[in-house]
Amino acid sequence: MSTTEQRPDQETHPVSGPAAQDPAPPPRAVFRPTRLSYLFVVALAVVAVPFAFGAPWFWLFYLVPLAIAWWIARTRTVVDSEAVAVRRAFGGRRVPWAEISSLRLQPATRSRGARVSAVLTGGGELLLPAVTVRDLSQLAAASGGRLPDPAGE
Repeated sequence: MSTTEQRPDQETHPVSGPAAQDPAPPPRAVFRPTRLSYLFVVALAVVAVPFAFGAPWFWLFYLVPLAIAWWIARTRTVVDSEAVAVRRAFGGRRVPWAEISSLRLQPATRSRGARVSAVLTGGGELLLPAVTVRDLSQLAAASGGRLPDPAGE
């Protein structure tokens, strides 16, 4: 699931004259795991109830749904005209567009879905969590023209 947000540090003011014709910078795009994933967390917590009351320390089974909920809440990719920011459950990384040479599309396999990663100029790769192939048009729009639109629109 992805949403488009305007940066909080940007304010819109009516301007007259030649500056009024300047196009506004593209909004940033935020790509997150679907919120439907929380339904899995709730189901896992309900299934853990018999185990949690089975023995004195089995209440620790509830840490598994909490950890999954933490991952869902934290993981995201934020794209704007200046950089790509990736946030994981623990830590994150912000890479300016100058350090990104291209995108790599990895096909889906039986154990995981299709992945999109940024190929860095230094030779490394940065996996873009929650970005799928169908999000490439929105990724190109938020990049401020640094990526071509694959749809050709």
